[in-house]
Amino acid sequence: MNSKSFSPQSKLPGVGTSIFSVMSALARKHDAINLSQGFPDFDPDPGLRKLVADAMNSGGNQYAPSYGIPSLREGISSLAETFYSAKYDPETEITVTSGATEGLFCALAAVVREGDEVIVFEPAYDSYVPVIKLFGGIPVFISLNYPDYQVDWEAVKKRVTSKTRVIMINSPHNPSGAALTAQDMENLVKIVRNNNIFIISDEVYENIIFDGLEHQSAARFPRLAERSFIISSFGKNYHATGWKVGYCLAPADLTAEFRKIHQFNTFSTATPFQLAFSEYIKDLSRLRDLAAIYQEKRDFFRRQILGSRFKTLACSGTYFQLLGYDRITTEADTEFAKQMTIGNKLASVPVSVFYHQGEDHKVLRFCFAKAKETLEKAGEILQKL
Repeated sequence: MNSKSFSPQSKLPGVGTSIFSVMSALARKHDAINLSQGFPDFDPDPGLRKLVADAMNSGGNQYAPSYGIPSLREGISSLAETFYSAKYDPETEITVTSGATEGLFCALAAVVREGDEVIVFEPAYDSYVPVIKLFGGIPVFISLNYPDYQVDWEAVKKRVTSKTRVIMINSPHNPSGAALTAQDMENLVKIVRNNNIFIISDEVYENIIFDGLEHQSAARFPRLAERSFIISSFGKNYHATGWKVGYCLAPADLTAEFRKIHQFNTFSTATPFQLAFSEYIKDLSRLRDLAAIYQEKRDFFRRQILGSRFKTLACSGTYFQLLGYDRITTEADTEFAKQMTIGNKLASVPVSVFYHQGEDHKVLRFCFAKAKETLEKAGEILQKL
Protein backbone atom coordinates (compact mmCIF):
# COMPACT_ATOMS: atom_id res chain seq x y z
CA MET A 1 0.00 0.00 0.00
CA ASN A 2 1.30 3.46 -0.89
CA SER A 3 0.65 5.58 2.19
CA LYS A 4 2.86 8.52 1.22
CA SER A 5 -0.10 10.91 1.00
CA PHE A 6 -1.06 9.96 4.57
CA SER A 7 2.36 10.50 6.15
CA PRO A 8 2.06 12.53 9.36
CA GLN A 9 3.94 15.73 10.02
CA SER A 10 6.53 14.59 12.54
CA LYS A 11 6.37 16.06 16.03
CA LEU A 12 10.04 15.12 16.47
CA PRO A 13 11.57 15.64 13.01
CA GLY A 14 15.15 15.67 14.30
CA VAL A 15 14.87 12.42 16.24
CA GLY A 16 16.13 9.16 14.80
CA THR A 17 17.10 5.80 16.25
CA SER A 18 18.85 6.08 19.63
CA ILE A 19 22.62 5.70 19.69
CA PHE A 20 22.23 2.71 22.01
CA SER A 21 20.19 0.84 19.44
CA VAL A 22 22.56 1.87 16.65
CA MET A 23 25.70 0.70 18.44
CA SER A 24 24.11 -2.49 19.76
CA ALA A 25 22.93 -3.37 16.24
CA LEU A 26 26.41 -2.67 14.91
CA ALA A 27 27.89 -4.89 17.63
CA ARG A 28 25.56 -7.75 16.68
CA LYS A 29 26.28 -7.35 12.99
CA HIS A 30 30.05 -7.50 13.48
CA ASP A 31 30.07 -9.95 16.41
CA ALA A 32 31.68 -7.34 18.66
CA ILE A 33 31.83 -7.22 22.45
CA ASN A 34 29.01 -4.85 23.42
CA LEU A 35 30.04 -2.33 26.07
CA SER A 36 27.78 0.31 24.53
CA GLN A 37 24.26 -0.18 25.85
CA GLY A 38 23.90 -0.07 29.63
CA PHE A 39 22.83 -3.54 30.67
CA PRO A 40 24.51 -6.38 32.59
CA ASP A 41 25.55 -9.49 30.69
CA PHE A 42 24.67 -11.64 33.71
CA ASP A 43 21.29 -12.72 35.07
CA PRO A 44 19.49 -11.48 38.18
CA ASP A 45 19.68 -13.48 41.38
CA PRO A 46 18.05 -16.95 40.98
CA GLY A 47 16.05 -16.19 44.12
CA LEU A 48 14.49 -13.16 42.48
CA ARG A 49 13.72 -15.11 39.31
CA LYS A 50 12.04 -17.79 41.44
CA LEU A 51 9.85 -15.14 43.08
CA VAL A 52 8.68 -14.05 39.61
CA ALA A 53 7.92 -17.65 38.63
CA ASP A 54 6.08 -18.23 41.90
CA ALA A 55 4.00 -15.10 41.31
CA MET A 56 3.08 -16.30 37.83
CA ASN A 57 2.25 -19.81 39.03
CA SER A 58 0.06 -18.49 41.84
CA GLY A 59 -2.11 -16.39 39.56
CA GLY A 60 -0.35 -13.03 39.50
CA ASN A 61 -0.81 -12.52 35.78
CA GLN A 62 -3.55 -9.92 35.40
CA TYR A 63 -3.50 -6.13 35.65
CA ALA A 64 -1.92 -4.65 38.73
CA PRO A 65 -3.47 -1.54 40.27
CA SER A 66 -2.52 1.41 38.09
CA TYR A 67 -0.32 3.05 40.71
CA GLY A 68 1.41 -0.18 41.72
CA ILE A 69 0.77 -3.12 44.01
CA PRO A 70 0.23 -1.74 47.55
CA SER A 71 2.86 -3.97 49.15
CA LEU A 72 5.48 -2.75 46.67
CA ARG A 73 4.61 0.90 47.22
CA GLU A 74 4.84 0.31 50.96
CA GLY A 75 8.25 -1.26 50.45
CA ILE A 76 9.43 1.70 48.38
CA SER A 77 8.23 4.05 51.10
CA SER A 78 10.28 2.10 53.62
CA LEU A 79 13.37 2.34 51.40
CA ALA A 80 13.05 6.13 51.14
CA GLU A 81 12.72 6.47 54.90
CA THR A 82 15.59 4.06 55.62
CA PHE A 83 18.09 5.55 53.17
CA TYR A 84 17.05 9.21 53.06
CA SER A 85 14.97 9.80 56.22
CA ALA A 86 12.19 10.90 53.87
CA LYS A 87 8.53 10.02 54.38
CA TYR A 88 6.43 9.30 51.29
CA ASP A 89 2.83 8.16 51.60
CA PRO A 90 2.51 4.93 49.56
CA GLU A 91 -1.11 5.76 48.75
CA THR A 92 -0.66 9.27 47.40
CA GLU A 93 3.05 9.88 46.77
CA ILE A 94 4.51 6.74 45.14
CA THR A 95 3.77 5.41 41.66
CA VAL A 96 5.23 2.28 40.09
CA THR A 97 6.12 2.80 36.43
CA SER A 98 7.08 0.68 33.44
CA GLY A 99 10.72 1.58 33.73
CA ALA A 100 12.37 4.84 34.70
CA THR A 101 11.92 6.15 31.15
CA GLU A 102 8.16 6.10 31.58
CA GLY A 103 8.57 7.90 34.89
CA LEU A 104 10.63 10.65 33.26
CA PHE A 105 8.09 10.93 30.45
CA CYS A 106 5.12 11.26 32.80
CA ALA A 107 6.89 13.80 35.04
CA LEU A 108 7.75 16.04 32.10
CA ALA A 109 4.30 15.62 30.59
CA ALA A 110 2.71 16.59 33.91
CA VAL A 111 4.37 19.99 34.25
CA VAL A 112 5.83 21.19 30.93
CA ARG A 113 3.59 23.52 28.97
CA GLU A 114 4.01 25.29 25.63
CA GLY A 115 6.87 27.77 25.89
CA ASP A 116 8.18 26.58 29.26
CA GLU A 117 11.94 26.43 29.63
CA VAL A 118 13.60 23.30 31.00
CA ILE A 119 17.22 23.44 32.12
CA VAL A 120 19.15 20.37 30.96
CA PHE A 121 22.75 19.61 31.86
CA GLU A 122 24.87 18.22 29.05
CA PRO A 123 25.99 15.60 28.29
CA ALA A 124 22.39 14.50 28.87
CA TYR A 125 20.66 11.13 28.68
CA ASP A 126 18.95 11.00 25.31
CA SER A 127 15.31 10.66 26.42
CA TYR A 128 15.08 14.07 28.10
CA VAL A 129 15.09 16.55 25.24
CA PRO A 130 12.66 14.80 22.83
CA VAL A 131 10.02 14.61 25.57
CA ILE A 132 10.54 18.25 26.53
CA LYS A 133 10.00 19.25 22.90
CA LEU A 134 7.04 16.89 22.49
CA PHE A 135 5.11 18.93 25.05
CA GLY A 136 6.13 22.30 23.70
CA GLY A 137 8.95 22.96 26.13
CA ILE A 138 12.19 24.72 25.28
CA PRO A 139 15.37 22.96 26.45
CA VAL A 140 17.97 25.32 27.92
CA PHE A 141 21.35 23.62 27.72
CA ILE A 142 24.14 24.07 30.25
CA SER A 143 27.34 22.09 29.75
CA LEU A 144 28.94 20.36 32.71
CA ASN A 145 32.57 21.33 33.15
CA TYR A 146 34.90 18.96 31.29
CA PRO A 147 36.71 16.75 32.33
CA ASP A 148 35.18 16.40 35.83
CA TYR A 149 31.60 17.07 34.65
CA GLN A 150 30.73 19.31 37.58
CA VAL A 151 27.90 21.89 37.59
CA ASP A 152 28.71 25.59 37.21
CA TRP A 153 26.02 26.97 39.52
CA GLU A 154 26.76 30.57 38.58
CA ALA A 155 25.95 29.66 34.99
CA VAL A 156 22.70 28.08 36.19
CA LYS A 157 21.68 31.24 38.05
CA LYS A 158 22.24 33.29 34.90
CA ARG A 159 20.09 30.97 32.77
CA VAL A 160 17.08 30.92 35.11
CA THR A 161 14.29 33.17 33.82
CA SER A 162 10.62 33.80 34.50
CA LYS A 163 9.93 31.05 31.93
CA THR A 164 12.00 28.39 33.70
CA ARG A 165 9.61 25.59 34.61
CA VAL A 166 11.89 22.62 35.35
CA ILE A 167 15.51 21.89 36.22
CA MET A 168 16.50 18.32 35.40
CA ILE A 169 19.24 16.70 37.46
CA ASN A 170 20.79 13.25 37.16
CA SER A 171 23.06 11.77 39.82
CA PRO A 172 24.99 9.56 39.62
CA HIS A 173 25.21 10.91 36.12
CA ASN A 174 24.83 9.05 32.85
CA PRO A 175 27.03 9.19 30.79
CA SER A 176 29.83 10.80 32.82
CA GLY A 177 29.71 8.89 36.12
CA ALA A 178 29.91 12.15 38.11
CA ALA A 179 27.91 12.53 41.33
CA LEU A 180 26.31 15.60 42.87
CA THR A 181 27.55 16.57 46.33
CA ALA A 182 25.59 17.90 49.30
CA GLN A 183 26.92 21.36 48.44
CA ASP A 184 25.61 20.98 44.90
CA MET A 185 22.17 20.25 46.29
CA GLU A 186 22.33 23.23 48.64
CA ASN A 187 23.25 25.42 45.68
CA LEU A 188 20.20 24.12 43.88
CA VAL A 189 18.04 24.87 46.94
CA LYS A 190 19.17 28.52 46.81
CA ILE A 191 18.31 28.79 43.12
CA VAL A 192 14.76 27.43 43.39
CA ARG A 193 13.86 28.72 46.86
CA ASN A 194 11.85 31.77 45.79
CA ASN A 195 10.25 30.60 42.57
CA ASN A 196 7.94 27.95 41.11
CA ILE A 197 10.53 25.75 39.43
CA PHE A 198 10.02 21.98 39.55
CA ILE A 199 12.87 19.49 39.87
CA ILE A 200 12.95 16.21 37.96
CA SER A 201 15.65 14.11 39.59
CA ASP A 202 16.83 11.06 37.66
CA GLU A 203 18.29 8.80 40.35
CA VAL A 204 18.28 5.41 38.67
CA TYR A 205 21.89 4.75 39.74
CA GLU A 206 21.30 5.88 43.32
CA ASN A 207 22.79 2.73 44.85
CA ILE A 208 25.71 2.45 42.44
CA ILE A 209 28.03 5.07 43.93
CA PHE A 210 31.70 4.56 44.75
CA ASP A 211 34.67 5.42 46.92
CA GLY A 212 32.66 5.90 50.09
CA LEU A 213 30.48 8.65 48.63
CA GLU A 214 26.87 9.01 49.76
CA HIS A 215 24.10 9.52 47.23
CA GLN A 216 22.55 12.96 47.60
CA SER A 217 18.94 12.29 46.72
CA ALA A 218 16.58 15.21 46.30
CA ALA A 219 14.53 13.39 48.95
CA ARG A 220 17.16 14.34 51.57
CA PHE A 221 16.51 18.06 51.10
CA PRO A 222 12.99 19.12 52.15
CA ARG A 223 13.01 22.30 50.03
CA LEU A 224 13.84 20.21 46.99
CA ALA A 225 11.62 17.26 47.86
CA GLU A 226 8.55 19.48 48.05
CA ARG A 227 8.91 20.31 44.33
CA SER A 228 10.61 17.16 43.01
CA PHE A 229 9.67 14.16 40.94
CA ILE A 230 12.30 11.57 41.92
CA ILE A 231 12.68 8.72 39.44
CA SER A 232 14.41 5.41 40.20
CA SER A 233 14.68 1.90 38.81
CA PHE A 234 14.58 -1.66 40.10
CA GLY A 235 16.13 -2.76 36.82
CA LYS A 236 19.39 -0.99 37.63
CA ASN A 237 19.39 -2.05 41.29
CA TYR A 238 18.76 -5.73 40.69
CA HIS A 239 20.40 -6.44 37.30
CA ALA A 240 17.03 -6.79 35.55
CA THR A 241 16.87 -3.93 33.07
CA GLY A 242 14.65 -5.91 30.69
CA TRP A 243 11.86 -6.14 33.24
CA LYS A 244 11.24 -2.39 33.03
CA VAL A 245 10.10 -1.65 36.58
CA GLY A 246 10.72 1.81 37.98
CA TYR A 247 8.98 4.24 40.27
CA CYS A 248 8.36 7.91 41.02
CA LEU A 249 8.41 9.64 44.40
CA ALA A 250 6.66 13.02 44.54
CA PRO A 251 4.44 15.05 46.90
CA ALA A 252 0.74 14.27 46.67
CA ASP A 253 -0.25 17.21 44.46
CA LEU A 254 2.56 16.47 42.00
CA THR A 255 1.77 12.75 42.08
CA ALA A 256 -1.88 13.44 41.26
CA GLU A 257 -0.83 15.17 38.02
CA PHE A 258 1.78 12.49 37.31
CA ARG A 259 -0.84 9.74 37.64
CA LYS A 260 -3.18 11.47 35.19
CA ILE A 261 -0.53 10.91 32.52
CA HIS A 262 0.55 7.47 33.74
CA GLN A 263 -2.97 5.98 33.59
CA PHE A 264 -3.23 6.75 29.87
CA ASN A 265 0.36 5.81 29.10
CA THR A 266 1.13 2.32 30.37
CA PHE A 267 -1.72 2.21 32.96
CA SER A 268 0.12 -0.41 35.03
CA THR A 269 3.34 -2.40 35.21
CA ALA A 270 3.86 -6.17 34.93
CA THR A 271 2.22 -7.84 37.92
CA PRO A 272 4.57 -10.79 38.58
CA PHE A 273 7.62 -8.51 38.61
CA GLN A 274 5.93 -6.20 41.11
CA LEU A 275 4.98 -9.11 43.35
CA ALA A 276 8.53 -10.43 43.24
CA PHE A 277 10.14 -7.08 44.02
CA SER A 278 7.72 -6.40 46.89
CA GLU A 279 9.22 -9.42 48.66
CA TYR A 280 12.80 -9.13 47.42
CA ILE A 281 13.45 -5.54 48.52
CA LYS A 282 12.86 -6.44 52.16
CA ASP A 283 16.48 -7.59 52.35
CA LEU A 284 18.30 -4.25 52.44
CA SER A 285 21.73 -5.88 52.23
CA ARG A 286 21.18 -6.39 48.50
CA LEU A 287 21.10 -2.63 47.97
CA ARG A 288 23.83 -1.89 50.47
CA ASP A 289 26.17 -4.36 48.74
CA LEU A 290 25.51 -3.01 45.26
CA ALA A 291 28.13 -0.24 45.30
CA ALA A 292 30.90 -2.67 46.26
CA ILE A 293 29.88 -5.11 43.52
CA TYR A 294 30.10 -2.49 40.80
CA GLN A 295 33.11 -0.69 42.23
CA GLU A 296 34.98 -3.98 41.96
CA LYS A 297 33.95 -4.20 38.30
CA ARG A 298 34.96 -0.59 37.66
CA ASP A 299 38.36 -1.14 39.24
CA PHE A 300 38.86 -4.43 37.40
CA PHE A 301 38.07 -2.79 34.06
CA ARG A 302 40.48 0.05 34.82
CA ARG A 303 43.24 -2.42 35.60
CA GLN A 304 42.73 -4.07 32.22
CA ILE A 305 43.64 -0.84 30.44
CA LEU A 306 46.61 0.26 32.57
CA GLY A 307 49.45 1.20 30.27
CA SER A 308 47.17 1.68 27.27
CA ARG A 309 46.91 4.94 25.34
CA PHE A 310 43.44 5.64 26.72
CA LYS A 311 42.92 8.23 29.43
CA THR A 312 40.71 7.13 32.34
CA LEU A 313 38.30 9.83 33.50
CA ALA A 314 36.83 10.00 37.00
CA CYS A 315 33.87 7.73 37.73
CA SER A 316 32.00 8.24 41.02
CA GLY A 317 28.96 6.13 40.16
CA THR A 318 26.78 4.38 37.53
CA TYR A 319 28.21 1.46 35.58
CA PHE A 320 29.89 3.53 32.91
CA GLN A 321 33.55 4.44 32.51
CA LEU A 322 34.59 7.26 30.19
CA LEU A 323 37.87 6.88 28.33
CA GLY A 324 39.60 9.67 26.47
CA TYR A 325 41.34 8.65 23.26
CA ASP A 326 43.02 11.88 22.09
CA ARG A 327 46.45 10.22 22.38
CA ILE A 328 45.35 7.70 19.75
CA THR A 329 43.60 9.81 17.10
CA THR A 330 41.89 13.13 16.50
CA GLU A 331 39.06 11.42 14.66
CA ALA A 332 35.48 12.32 15.61
CA ASP A 333 34.20 10.14 18.42
CA THR A 334 31.24 8.91 16.36
CA GLU A 335 33.53 7.63 13.63
CA PHE A 336 36.10 6.21 16.02
CA ALA A 337 33.40 4.32 17.92
CA LYS A 338 32.01 2.82 14.71
CA GLN A 339 35.43 1.87 13.37
CA MET A 340 36.40 0.28 16.67
CA THR A 341 33.19 -1.77 16.62
CA ILE A 342 33.73 -2.95 13.06
CA GLY A 343 37.50 -3.31 13.00
CA ASN A 344 38.37 -4.13 16.61
CA LYS A 345 35.15 -5.90 17.63
CA LEU A 346 34.46 -3.67 20.64
CA ALA A 347 31.38 -1.43 20.86
CA SER A 348 31.16 1.74 22.95
CA VAL A 349 29.12 4.95 22.82
CA PRO A 350 30.54 8.28 21.59
CA VAL A 351 29.84 10.93 24.22
CA SER A 352 29.25 13.73 21.69
CA VAL A 353 25.79 12.30 20.98
CA PHE A 354 24.73 13.40 24.47
CA TYR A 355 25.23 17.07 23.45
CA HIS A 356 22.71 18.92 21.27
CA GLN A 357 25.53 20.44 19.21
CA GLY A 358 27.72 17.33 19.22
CA GLU A 359 30.44 18.68 21.51
CA ASP A 360 33.35 16.30 21.03
CA HIS A 361 36.03 15.88 23.72
CA LYS A 362 37.36 12.65 22.15
CA VAL A 363 35.71 10.50 24.82
CA LEU A 364 33.89 7.15 24.62
CA ARG A 365 31.58 5.56 27.17
CA PHE A 366 32.07 1.91 28.14
CA CYS A 367 29.65 -0.15 30.26
CA PHE A 368 31.47 -2.28 32.86
CA ALA A 369 28.35 -4.07 34.14
CA LYS A 370 29.76 -7.23 32.63
CA ALA A 371 31.35 -10.53 33.61
CA LYS A 372 35.11 -10.47 34.24
CA GLU A 373 35.75 -12.52 31.13
CA THR A 374 34.00 -9.90 29.02
CA LEU A 375 35.99 -7.07 30.60
CA GLU A 376 39.25 -8.97 30.15
CA LYS A 377 38.59 -9.41 26.43
CA ALA A 378 37.67 -5.74 26.12
CA GLY A 379 40.89 -4.78 27.90
CA GLU A 380 42.97 -6.84 25.50
CA ILE A 381 41.46 -4.97 22.58
CA LEU A 382 41.94 -1.55 24.16
CA GLN A 383 45.58 -2.33 24.97
CA LYS A 384 46.29 -2.87 21.28
CA LEU A 385 44.95 0.49 20.09
